[in-house]
Amino acid sequence: MDSTPSNGSGMHARSRKANTGPSQAPSGGDGQLRRSAAGANGKRSSRALLPARKGAAVSLPPFETYPALVVENVQPEIDGGRWPIKRVVGDSVDVSADIFKEGHDLIQARVIYRPIGMPAWNEQPMRLVENDRWVGTFKVDQNTRYVYSVLAFTDTYGSWRADLQKRLAAGQDVTSELLEGVRLVDEAAERATDDSERGRLEAYAKRWRSVDRREAAELAISAELGEAMDRWPDRGDATRYRHELPMIVDRLQGRFAAWYEIFPRSQGTDPTRSATFREAEARLPAIAAMGFDTLYMTPIHPIGRTNRKGPNNTLVAGPNDPGSPYAIGSPAGGHEAIAPELGTLDDFLHFQQTAREHGLELALDFAIQVSPDHPWVDEHPEWFYHRPDGTIKFAENPPKKYEDIYPINFRSPDWKNLWAALRDNVLLWAERGVRVFRVDNPHTKPLAFWEWMIGEVQSIHPDSIFLAEAFTRPKVMRQLAKAGFTQSYTYFTWRNTKWELQDYLTELTQTQMKEYFRGNFFANTPDILPHILQLGGRPAFRMRLVLAATLSSVYGIYSGFELVENTPRGTPGATEYYQDSEMYQHKVWDWDRPGNIIEDVTRINRIRRENPALQLYDNLRFHFSDGDQLLVYSKATPDRGNIIVCVVNVDTYWAQAGWLEVPAHEWGIAADQPYVVHDLMTDERFTWRGNWNWVRLDPHDRPAHVLRVEIPRY
Repeated sequence: MDSTPSNGSGMHARSRKANTGPSQAPSGGDGQLRRSAAGANGKRSSRALLPARKGAAVSLPPFETYPALVVENVQPEIDGGRWPIKRVVGDSVDVSADIFKEGHDLIQARVIYRPIGMPAWNEQPMRLVENDRWVGTFKVDQNTRYVYSVLAFTDTYGSWRADLQKRLAAGQDVTSELLEGVRLVDEAAERATDDSERGRLEAYAKRWRSVDRREAAELAISAELGEAMDRWPDRGDATRYRHELPMIVDRLQGRFAAWYEIFPRSQGTDPTRSATFREAEARLPAIAAMGFDTLYMTPIHPIGRTNRKGPNNTLVAGPNDPGSPYAIGSPAGGHEAIAPELGTLDDFLHFQQTAREHGLELALDFAIQVSPDHPWVDEHPEWFYHRPDGTIKFAENPPKKYEDIYPINFRSPDWKNLWAALRDNVLLWAERGVRVFRVDNPHTKPLAFWEWMIGEVQSIHPDSIFLAEAFTRPKVMRQLAKAGFTQSYTYFTWRNTKWELQDYLTELTQTQMKEYFRGNFFANTPDILPHILQLGGRPAFRMRLVLAATLSSVYGIYSGFELVENTPRGTPGATEYYQDSEMYQHKVWDWDRPGNIIEDVTRINRIRRENPALQLYDNLRFHFSDGDQLLVYSKATPDRGNIIVCVVNVDTYWAQAGWLEVPAHEWGIAADQPYVVHDLMTDERFTWRGNWNWVRLDPHDRPAHVLRVEIPRY
């Protein structure tokens, strides 16, 4: 904490420059922390404050000054300021702190903030809430990294004025106190850097000296003078919180987006070969029409031939089998190249431009692994793991084996060049226009690498977004988010019951995790066909769609979800793999397959765009229902101008009914007042009354209500 001490008379001295040099502090004369034990002449003083006992060592406090106030328990703060919180452009950031000092002086406090690289601090006032807890708010308007902190100082004039009012109420003589007060006004005029403000304060002081004591006292306690003095306070004992806390401010898509995942090679009409980028462009209007804004593509790089996998992950591939796109690298190139069967770099750039014209932003899959045919294998063999016989190890996750893939050795003696090469690859694609990266299995790479790499990329391209595909242990997932990942895959894929969803979503959105972890709720992936979708059929797809799209502000589906594709490889419920997965073969889809839920997908994406409450992440609130299969929750904007209530039947087989309780009284609706809720999925309207209402949902007809509350205006 930074401070300047009291001069011992109740007033506070101006800052004196520390011998050790000033630490960075907000502009405006804020105090500096001084920890030097030396005096002005560079030598420790031998003068004792009190007579020393005979034979006792003489000692002085080992610092030049000391903090005047206590600033602690600042929130939000992640691990003592080690990791940044996350916000998006336009957000208001609420900061709170415990602030106090000895005695009964009044205090002023500010939340201070600045974009990294900018020397000047901005500040906003904080207000006392209760029991020495202060709260302040500021708004972020740049897509960059910020730091913020808390500054506090004695409200010298406010404290003096409060004491004066007590003396006046007691009928005491205040002649001396008025002399002190006018001196405080003189000092404020000296601090004022605005000419008009300085002139106003000088006029107050002149008037003060020209009137009698009664009028001077009235002037001293006037609100008008108090406001002027508050604009130029004495910050002589300013104390700053010991940390500058980091914050990443993303663009809006970092928090609100709808992702659609494709294999580009499966967007054509010929099952015997890969579609090209030019052919895949024909799919873009339909994807955009469903309301998606982020088009995520599995790897688009050359695929190796060595140990190429066949259909359904068989060990032997036929001559025309395309192999897994995650076996990256061939004589045609590595992570920087385009698979020849998809086209050229120009074809990719044309595809990207066409996607933009349809409102779609491309997301590239960044998979840090190679096929045995990747150029790096010959150019940098030291970047891989080697067996005792000198051969390179393929990837394994026992008992699974991935003979077509070599993992990267991040502990290679040449690790610095390896890290730089991976960063440069991301920067290369960023220069080609890609700003969104879905990262495959980041939990199998060093956490320090991600912190460094993401920071490096975002220092050049602050609009870059990174999604962590890490279905791993909870603490590892949280640490990846702290290290800089913008969004994260979650366990939503396997959370199915009412209680599981409530507990998990409460953890994600109502605990400290909300400050740094944004869950991207993918309802399925190319290698995860959840059991509930296999067994629950179309009702399960419709129900899980609503949950994914409304519980989180960012969600995604893998193509085929809208077609209710749910045929597993093997017995239903025994595996999560798709039968005839396009991971290992060319595939042609019937995009108009009977029984599809394209209408539901289109409608839910439109609902999300039209309702700001669904674009926020941490405003989720669960509500009581007496039905064990009825999940009830709401989202509202801070001003309550947009309120959405969702009621979802999580039973995919049977109709469920029950009473639910919503906080209508908090929305300004009286207990006996009728109001309308508009079901945005069906366009029906229902009249509710008060907090308690009854619902019934049949999964085969209507698995969920997405209700917009229409507040009565009388």
